[in-house]
Amino acid sequence: MRGISYDQTNRNFARTVTIAAAQGLPVNGQDSGLTSRDSRRYSVTALYSMAAEQDVEVEDELSNAQKRLRQLKSSISSLSKKNFTLERDVRYLDGRIALLIQNHMALEEFKEVASHLDDDEITDGAYPDDRKIQQYGGLFFLLQTEPRHVATLVRLVSLGEIDTLLQTVMFTLYGNQYESREEHLLLSMFQSVLANQFDSATEFGGLLRANTPVSRMMNTYTRRGPGQSYLKTVLSDCISNVIKDRDRNLEINPLKVYEQIISDLEDKGLPVNLPRGVSAEEAQANPQVQAALEPRIQALIEIANMFLTTIIDSIDSVPYGIRWICKQIRSLTKRKYPDATDLSICSLIGGFFFLRFLNPAIVTPQAYMLIEKNPSKHPRRTLTLIAKLLQNLANKPSYAKEAYMMTLNSFVDENKTRINHFLNDLCEVGDFYESLEMDQYMALSKKDLSLNITLNEIYNTHALLIKHQEVLCPNDKQHIKMSLDELGPAPPQVPRHENCSIDLPLFSRWETPVDGNLLGAITQNDILYMEAKSLLVQIIRSLPHLADKPVTSLLKIADTAATSKERTLVRRGIKVKGMLSELTAAGVIDREDNFALMTQEVNQELVHLGNIREKVLQEAASLENVYKNICDHNNYLRMQLESYKAYLQNVRMQSGGKEKSKVHIPGPIKFTHGHLERDGVIVECNVPENRRNNIFFNIQSPVPGTFIIALHYKGREKPILEMDLKLDDLLEKQQDNIHTLDLEYVQLNVGKLLNLLNKNFNKR
Repeated sequence: MRGISYDQTNRNFARTVTIAAAQGLPVNGQDSGLTSRDSRRYSVTALYSMAAEQDVEVEDELSNAQKRLRQLKSSISSLSKKNFTLERDVRYLDGRIALLIQNHMALEEFKEVASHLDDDEITDGAYPDDRKIQQYGGLFFLLQTEPRHVATLVRLVSLGEIDTLLQTVMFTLYGNQYESREEHLLLSMFQSVLANQFDSATEFGGLLRANTPVSRMMNTYTRRGPGQSYLKTVLSDCISNVIKDRDRNLEINPLKVYEQIISDLEDKGLPVNLPRGVSAEEAQANPQVQAALEPRIQALIEIANMFLTTIIDSIDSVPYGIRWICKQIRSLTKRKYPDATDLSICSLIGGFFFLRFLNPAIVTPQAYMLIEKNPSKHPRRTLTLIAKLLQNLANKPSYAKEAYMMTLNSFVDENKTRINHFLNDLCEVGDFYESLEMDQYMALSKKDLSLNITLNEIYNTHALLIKHQEVLCPNDKQHIKMSLDELGPAPPQVPRHENCSIDLPLFSRWETPVDGNLLGAITQNDILYMEAKSLLVQIIRSLPHLADKPVTSLLKIADTAATSKERTLVRRGIKVKGMLSELTAAGVIDREDNFALMTQEVNQELVHLGNIREKVLQEAASLENVYKNICDHNNYLRMQLESYKAYLQNVRMQSGGKEKSKVHIPGPIKFTHGHLERDGVIVECNVPENRRNNIFFNIQSPVPGTFIIALHYKGREKPILEMDLKLDDLLEKQQDNIHTLDLEYVQLNVGKLLNLLNKNFNKR
């Protein structure tokens, strides 16, 4: 049921046409079995009966299932974005804690770092004014509907900037993961990014493998709802079969096996007659090692075959977007490297499908919500070996670093043809360009198109566009350039507690809205015909005793509704009777044959909706499971963040116990320009030499790890410059090989400044 959307609530006929056209429904004579004229009317009128499903007053099993499905999709999209943010915070804290531990003086500042863990409800924010809202609405409409701009931006940003941009792109700009238009626009962006990646590649072997913003983007895409649902469905049972045997050791690295044999002998108190410190080749040649390896190799091959068969059999369940990206990789490789062999092309496809999508979930299944707890030591190693084996199968095997993997070559040789066939089959999906064009028409006619986006997402995207505008829009006449010029400089990022979400209305300033006659040949009678049929379908769905029986008399159904006790049905029944009379008078339908054509179409629509009901219920059941897993992962991330709080507190207390003589000096402490210059702290100064004796610095530390540096000029009461500085910011600069800190009037050496702060504000 891919792509079918029933949650558009506008009754405008043009939009109904575009919705159906986007879903690949027959339009203008593509439904076989009817005459040319009737076929066109049937295929168009079928569109309008789909609008019946959008009517909130219809409360049957199908409509209820559709409502639940919409709720699930919305919840999954929203929670996926929250999880992405939480995972980014976890990565941030991993690095921060490492820096803090390296510098004991900074341990006390855990409160500042822990503030990144807080999930306080945001109640206030500096909202842009109405004019800015309109300008941003126009800008983000351009970004969403013209993916080439985002594609260019993804290539230009640094690795340090990519996560924030990806959050906006994947979970906000194209955040409705189950809506065909946004998904297709996102895939269009991928096509542009991949095309550039291939054009700029210097060697075939490095394509799509380096850790770049583009590869990070591909990884993030696979973590969205559809990809997560696939991983859960396909891999969970295989992984569970591996981890249930906690003590099964399938290590095949001969050195590790050799060392384990020695360790086991020692544990049993038996004499050890094996030499220590042998090479891998010597360990491999040992008879005891060989005896241990043989059954382990066979067991690994059996497990790998289980994984491989499950993956190959799941091809019809692979999300469309994943398969379409595989298709683009194949197509781009053939165009860029016409002499590339099928084996090489499949290697690139496998590099994405296995390296970026499947294998991370096999190696760390708990992070992908496939299991509840981390696997124990031996199953974890088994899963790693299986992932390596599948990667060697999908890629050209390389044993330069892990020669012991050659012992599994028989698996690779036996399955190479099989996996290449699967990888090629992955690429066999249709394109979406025609449906995307119709989707775009729908967006233009839609009056309530909007994004739920945070202020910092808006401002960060704005700042990145300004930073790279010379590449993005070198022509002053380009729409995006005109939008940026109107907006002016990007506002700074707001504090975390002010970073509220807003509903940003999207609209186009340059395109003309779509009128109501998209298909050109549709007459007023056609529209009347469609609406009559739509009302009849709604009436039947609202009357359970009629819904399961073939329709024989439309007038009888209209009379039943018009004489019922329910006001809504009465209104519909009277209205549809009038429509039938009008259509009869116009010669569109014939009462003599009991409105045979319309009756046939109503019955066909009811059958169609019955089939849809089963698919909706099936999809809803699947997404219920996905949503539960995402909720569980959200809880896991929050627990992980709470453990960081406890860990930081514990480290701080332990440090205090070991170093009781260490005293924090709050200051302020005065430093002259000459003092700091002599110690090498000042590396450059913009103050004229004859005035440097008149400047001095006051540095104070109100709380451990936080410093306020104030630059004073003699005779002035207030400082001419003041900076709030966190110690781990300095540590991070030092780790990133950033050697200077710019204070506008002076530049300070980061390493020397760290020594100065440690020496003066943390004394024993």
